[in-house]
Amino acid sequence: MQNPKNYSNYYFNKYQENNNVVLSIQKVLKSGNYYNKYVANVTQVNSEETVGKILLNIKKDSAHISLQVGNQLFLKPEFKKLIPPLNLHQFSYKDYLAKQHIYHQIFTSKSHYRRLNNNHYSLITLSASVRRKIQTSLKKHNFSKNEYAVINALLLGQRQEISKELLQDYTNAGAIHILAISGLHIGIILLILSFLFKPIERFKNGRLIKSILIILLLWMFAFIAGLSASVMRAVTMFSFVAIGASFKKKKIIEHSLISSMFLLLLIKPLFLFDVGFQLSYLAVFGIVWVQPLLYNLWKPNFWLLDNFWRLFTVSVAAQTGILPISLYYFHQFPALFILSNLIIIPFLGGILIGGILIITLSLLNILPQLIADFYGWIISFMNETVSWISNKEEFLFKEISMSFIEMIVWYLFIVLAFRFLISKNIKRFRYFLISIILVQSVYIFEAYQRNNKQELIVFHKSRKNLIGIRNSKKLELYHNLDSNKIDTEKSIIAYRINENIKSDFSSKKPTLLKFKSDTILIVDSLGIYQFKSIKNPIVLLQNSPKINLNRLIKKINPKQIVADGSNYKSYISRWNMTCRQRKTPFYHTGQNGAYIIK
Repeated sequence: MQNPKNYSNYYFNKYQENNNVVLSIQKVLKSGNYYNKYVANVTQVNSEETVGKILLNIKKDSAHISLQVGNQLFLKPEFKKLIPPLNLHQFSYKDYLAKQHIYHQIFTSKSHYRRLNNNHYSLITLSASVRRKIQTSLKKHNFSKNEYAVINALLLGQRQEISKELLQDYTNAGAIHILAISGLHIGIILLILSFLFKPIERFKNGRLIKSILIILLLWMFAFIAGLSASVMRAVTMFSFVAIGASFKKKKIIEHSLISSMFLLLLIKPLFLFDVGFQLSYLAVFGIVWVQPLLYNLWKPNFWLLDNFWRLFTVSVAAQTGILPISLYYFHQFPALFILSNLIIIPFLGGILIGGILIITLSLLNILPQLIADFYGWIISFMNETVSWISNKEEFLFKEISMSFIEMIVWYLFIVLAFRFLISKNIKRFRYFLISIILVQSVYIFEAYQRNNKQELIVFHKSRKNLIGIRNSKKLELYHNLDSNKIDTEKSIIAYRINENIKSDFSSKKPTLLKFKSDTILIVDSLGIYQFKSIKNPIVLLQNSPKINLNRLIKKINPKQIVADGSNYKSYISRWNMTCRQRKTPFYHTGQNGAYIIK
């Protein structure tokens, strides 16, 4: 039901070359280096109404005015398929968008579309309009770039203006969740509202009235924050918690969380594969199940120390819930996450309430500049604190390998350990020991596989050469990369982390490589391939050699021709045509991805 591909009026079923298309902007994304990016609905193809979303890329232009949610465009586009990653273990933006039912993209420029006067109106459009009004009012109060970006993220759910450096600081400090409106923010707002509305409980049906008021205010906040998937998930979750809390039954929070999860997955089944969905629920379940156990280990008498201990155990419990899956996705562990949480989270409630007050006063044009400056200083202080923590690189553990199977057995271990700690009996102790054996078995099995793996990989790298020979736990690389950029080469980092191996770089350029029963002949810009003893090699073309490929095929009869990313596109097209005529297999890494021999 959710997938537009299953409907007869799906836009791609109606589309033909040079058709007129009407797009409606649904979401503004963070801009790339060369393009402004948007998610748009394809509302019309020629005269027929259609459904489906696409990724819209508009070439940056100094005269170009950014589009807004609800703007409608008229153009004659070419729908292009999304490109999968061309090297092993890299993040697949194609799969990420497919989970949002986006399968094509459009590249265009200002001169190739016409903006229509009539906008497409919806709840999301109205939300964006309110948000723009708030942003306009905030800009009058001279917040710095980083202050404004963080306020935009914290209160309006818009992270597009956060710089890469600031985003990296929050990531390294283990505080990235603070910048994304999630269960943390909604949970804090719920606690504050519950405290403020507690007197209502004295009246008849007070608990019900209180729950209704809280839910209305939570959804008002979600509306202002753009009704994004993460915000709606969090508000749905805590709406169920607010309803459940009014009944005061045993284990009502667990039942509320499971009910909200079930409802969300009924409406949007692919949320199950959404990283934000997984992290949110695992963190909350970690807090609900693990935090009481940790808190009961020590009960300070002094209230300040008690609150400090409670917050500490909440941070550790949440991290316990998400640790295996965060290592699986992000491969790093910020050891100072507790410090950043202990410093920021106690004041986050005040920052959120203060921010809502700032927005309200600025919309009414009665916000004193002194208050705006003070709030901006608080945000700057938070940014500087996070930056200071993130610079303690010795406490940031990077390149931690975690496979999917390892993640699953670690969660099994955590659940069974938790069950045993709650109720210590022989049966549960037995299951706990079995989980330890399972963890050990998976690590032994994966180490065995790693030690027995051999492969040759021609990585795709635009304008460069990169060949890797994997032997057991070591990857030897032959390349012509810049020496300053070797350590940051993403394709190698992704392969090294996911395969849990070490890599060595070599700048020498071999002409012949032997791998198992195959001989790889490398023909570079010099165009030399005169080797009498070679029979049926795999020929690797690099750096656009000026050769007669027809003559090369006739002379050495290669079993395959491979061209990497260092060759001109015009040469690739010509070589491909020649190989078709000669019935010789041709492989281009820029189209088919990294070439692998196992």
